[in-house]
Amino acid sequence: MFTGIVEELGEVTAVEPLQEASRFRLRGPLVTEDAKHGDSIAVNGVCLTVVETADGEFTADVMQETLNRSSLGALTKGSRVNLERPMALGGRLGGHLVQGHVDGTGEILSRTPSEHWEIVKVALPANLSRYVVEKGSITVDGVSLTVVEAAADWFTISLIPTTLALTTLGIKQPGDPVNLEVDVLAKYVERLLAAGVDPLRANPTGEPQ
Repeated sequence: MFTGIVEELGEVTAVEPLQEASRFRLRGPLVTEDAKHGDSIAVNGVCLTVVETADGEFTADVMQETLNRSSLGALTKGSRVNLERPMALGGRLGGHLVQGHVDGTGEILSRTPSEHWEIVKVALPANLSRYVVEKGSITVDGVSLTVVEAAADWFTISLIPTTLALTTLGIKQPGDPVNLEVDVLAKYVERLLAAGVDPLRANPTGEPQ
């Protein structure tokens, strides 16, 4: 589980195509300082398993399903990436609950700078539209953000200077793809309601009271 608060702006140092997969090597001295084989690290919002670490870098195998459902397949040597380690139990939840399970990809439509922040408009896939609401939370390339406006096929986010400086969202341009993860709580509520269960009145057995 992650919070969407990016810890480090990393870099892809190598991409090795495999059969129905790819092996990525990424540089991230901060996120690898206590990482070991089997640990998880979010890369642009995608939860990946560490294969090995050495000299401030780590490798991760990315299966075809992940490449198909996220923008990781577009990464090449030299690409910058957002990196985050899993949250520690007992720590502060700075963003919102993020699983690192990408729901789909969007596209940067426009950027509108102002004196102290920048408004970014992102295309929204039709199947995710119902989960995105004004002032709600969304994860864009692993960054926990608040939705400013939400339409049927797009939403906007407001980026402060810190986010622009410390994440890839500061260098993304119109036309660039981004990974999107919607609030998992909304999906659970939808599933319960579709099954005819009132989440506020169900008992631990799942039967309505």
